[in-house]
Amino acid sequence: MACAAVLFTAVRADAQIYAKLNGLYACVGVINPQVEFGISDHSAFQTEFVYSPWASVRGRHMKFGIFMNEYRYYINNVRSKGRGFYVAADVGMMAFDITRPRLGNGKLVWFDRNYSKGYGFMLGLAVGYEYRFKERWVVDAFIGGAYMNSMYNGYLADGTINMNPHRPPGKEPDSPDPFNGSAETMPCKIGISIGYRIFNPKKQPTETTSSVL
Repeated sequence: MACAAVLFTAVRADAQIYAKLNGLYACVGVINPQVEFGISDHSAFQTEFVYSPWASVRGRHMKFGIFMNEYRYYINNVRSKGRGFYVAADVGMMAFDITRPRLGNGKLVWFDRNYSKGYGFMLGLAVGYEYRFKERWVVDAFIGGAYMNSMYNGYLADGTINMNPHRPPGKEPDSPDPFNGSAETMPCKIGISIGYRIFNPKKQPTETTSSVL
């Protein structure tokens, strides 16, 4: 939040502002609105929210929310017709009620019908390409990964809290404790967003002065 406040103060008065929606997420019922603010001729700030309303998908919990802020550096001038490639740094926080997957023997394995409730934060990097067409529309394709650190309680399929969740060997607590945590680096965002320029300040005419002798 502090990073967002600092970047907002740096937004130029003549900056273009785009409102976007991630079409790829929308296809599976996940809401991902985004707003991008120009900072300079080669950089921008984007704030976004990801929300999955699905309490259960095939018996597995899939409800979560992510608030993320992103600084972007564009290779081309952002006022150019194509806009082009960019690299980005992300910082975000999350809350979740999900069935957590894990890697087992090189394969993605689900914890049966068990699920976890908790919160966490993330720090990540992303790359993308943004193309402007017509006068006000853009298409933004991107992918990114992040270091995620989360704290949570585990629950069995019947809703009973798991007092003895899985932990690495040698790190088991002395008494039953449901509080657990994990840290991993994994993909955090992917999408194709459609955006519309909602603010496009007009250039002010140059004032001229004349002197009278």
